[in-house]
Amino acid sequence: MIRLKKTLNIIHKMASKHLPIMNDKDFVENADEGGDDEAQSNFGGVSYSGYNVNKDNKSAFKCCRKAAEDGDAKAQNNLGDIYYKGQGVIKDYNEAFKWYRKATEQGNADAQYNLAMMYYKGEGVVKSYKEASELIRKAAEHGCANAQFNLGQRYIRGEGVEKDPKGAVNWFRKAAEQGHADAEYNLAMIYYDKGVINEYEEASKLIRNAAEQGHPKAQIILAESYHRGEEVNKDYKEAFKWYQKAAEQGKAVAQYNLANMYYLGEGVRKRYKEAVTWYRKAAEQGDEIAQFNLGGMYYRGEGVIKDYKESVKWYEKSAEQGFAKAQFNLGCMYQKGKGLAKDKKEAAKWIKKAAVQGNVRAQFALATMYYKGKGVSKDHNESVKWYRKAAEQGHAKAQAILYELGKLHA
Repeated sequence: MIRLKKTLNIIHKMASKHLPIMNDKDFVENADEGGDDEAQSNFGGVSYSGYNVNKDNKSAFKCCRKAAEDGDAKAQNNLGDIYYKGQGVIKDYNEAFKWYRKATEQGNADAQYNLAMMYYKGEGVVKSYKEASELIRKAAEHGCANAQFNLGQRYIRGEGVEKDPKGAVNWFRKAAEQGHADAEYNLAMIYYDKGVINEYEEASKLIRNAAEQGHPKAQIILAESYHRGEEVNKDYKEAFKWYQKAAEQGKAVAQYNLANMYYLGEGVRKRYKEAVTWYRKAAEQGDEIAQFNLGGMYYRGEGVIKDYKESVKWYEKSAEQGFAKAQFNLGCMYQKGKGLAKDKKEAAKWIKKAAVQGNVRAQFALATMYYKGKGVSKDHNESVKWYRKAAEQGHAKAQAILYELGKLHA
């Protein structure tokens, strides 16, 4: 079934900035030829990020450096980026540090944050958490959304500051107000966790905002809302849309859910081949239920040619992660000799693992194995024990057998 792996673990990552695509050739030419520092700074920032038509790194470097040397703080920060990333030049942390510092001295918030990260990682400078913390706070106070988000993280974890959930909320909110997707997501998770109705509604808005900016976990939550009809009207097509967006960003949970929707025909025409494709993507990332489902697809020949060996392969991967249904199925494959050599002892081993986890079919099967002595030594007491466990979960055949043995109420 559709699953949502909700997490309140705060993600530590930088949000990327999406610059507009520059298609104005005249702007590029004028910036290159004229002496306008602001134009040169902007051109450099757009070009080295690869957003202009020609992706001309050398030209960007030339324009950006000229503006930086003339004292333009934004250009200095951009030049720091160029050296930091090695775009059009050899990567040079020392040069990056130099230009970030020049921009920082002029109060450029983005540069303050970038310089803080270099102190934090020890790139181009001796590592200093103290310097990093001071710069992050300055950048945050000067309005840098990344710094505000980072400071919120520090208050959550107590890094360089005392843990302060209220302080974290304050800084996440400031970053969220600037459209910082990670901050919107984290703030929403805090609101959801508190369970206050008016904040819950605000959390939903934040999740949508983050999802629309491409935040994959927010997209998964939004998809789940549409799939279950929570806070919004149930809408499988919308659920499918948002799962797909997150799945395309490589999120295994979304890939699994998308596969389910293809398999069940929810919000999209039923297509087993597409289901296999997305189950496989999630399975290859280690999702144990996707591995189990993929094994089932190969076993039944749905969307793929029936292949017991492939079925065993995926059941085994899932079983080794402790998924009870896969353990039971793998045991059955050993028992029947499908996709591998028949082995009653291996069958008993895997079926018992599933039974111990409470899988009722495995409990009944294990009871029968003890009763008949297949793969295990014949043991009447163990047989009754496992029949009883299955019967307690409502397994009709187990109940009937116990009744016949006169052990149902023993």
